[in-house]
Amino acid sequence: MNEIQIGGGKRARRAYSFDEVAIAPSRRTRDPQEVSTSWHIDAYNFDLPFIAAPMDSVVSPTSISTLASLGMPAALNLEGLWGRYADPTAQLAEIAGLSGPGVTERMQHLYAAQAVDPDLVAERIVALKASGITVVAAVSPQGTADLAPLAAAAGADIIVIRGTTVSAEHVTGDGVPLNLKQFIHQLEVPVIVGGCATYQAALHLMRTGAAGVLVGFGGGSAHTTGDVLGVRVPMASAVSDVAAARRDYLDESGGRYVHVIADGAMGRSGDIVKAFACGADAAMLGSVLARATDAPGGGAHWGAEAWHPHLPRGQRNLLPQAGAFAEVLHGPSRNAEGTLNIVGALRKAMAITGYSDVKEFQRVEMVVTA
Repeated sequence: MNEIQIGGGKRARRAYSFDEVAIAPSRRTRDPQEVSTSWHIDAYNFDLPFIAAPMDSVVSPTSISTLASLGMPAALNLEGLWGRYADPTAQLAEIAGLSGPGVTERMQHLYAAQAVDPDLVAERIVALKASGITVVAAVSPQGTADLAPLAAAAGADIIVIRGTTVSAEHVTGDGVPLNLKQFIHQLEVPVIVGGCATYQAALHLMRTGAAGVLVGFGGGSAHTTGDVLGVRVPMASAVSDVAAARRDYLDESGGRYVHVIADGAMGRSGDIVKAFACGADAAMLGSVLARATDAPGGGAHWGAEAWHPHLPRGQRNLLPQAGAFAEVLHGPSRNAEGTLNIVGALRKAMAITGYSDVKEFQRVEMVVTA
């Protein structure tokens, strides 16, 4: 692994973003209709290898049902507006309409004004479960101990533990540390956990028994973690490193496969395609879906980092709306910007490089363009 000398006392390795790499065509092509985009994790099968990110701008009970009908699951943030307000329509509209320097402060107030209601959280999950869809519930590392068991008991099929950076054991001076390995074993439902961005961190998370590992810091265009904390690993390198950990853990565990899920920095269909080429099994989508005309954010996009009560590491962005969820996913596209028909773009990329499914596509040749 090549390292660069930053100065007399520090070396660093070169890492690459999706913008700095590209997919190389191969000698074989195939018809896009012969390509499969299906994905399964644990006992759950989906037509598309995507999960809608647990962001209030993207996921609501209504959008969960819509996206399920289009072939993909969506993760409901149990600590978001839908876990705090019986009907957060007014709060969503206010956030979309905010302007000026007080946007972050007002968002903090809206989320802090109403605490997470465990009874409401359980009601949401029960109602979604009754509709017959696969229910994915998301919690922060801080909310895991209280909300994850509640969600599982209410019928959640998959639990997502999602934070800026999640470790296998969170050490705290207040109370008992969260030992993910012990906790995941007790939950008895598949758990997806992250983010992480390095080989070693991913390997530790895989050893906890997680079914999937999120790669990245979440939020993508909606987070400012690099600006606030100085923490950032370009996603092409991050996904590739975690995919290497998946390979080595498969050998170490005697055949246990942990899914690698890219999470962040995928604002266009080309970025999503490159995530799979770098080794991802699935992609957690935020801004791409937030552009939908039927997204709950109404064109506004933000993540949990944006309303952190003490140290916000995100922002509320206003995005141009592209089309309904159905058009964003399946087209047809009316522009050449990579915002519509993202499934068609994935199929086309796989077809022109000769691969028939996502797992095979992970072997595609790539080039560095920077």
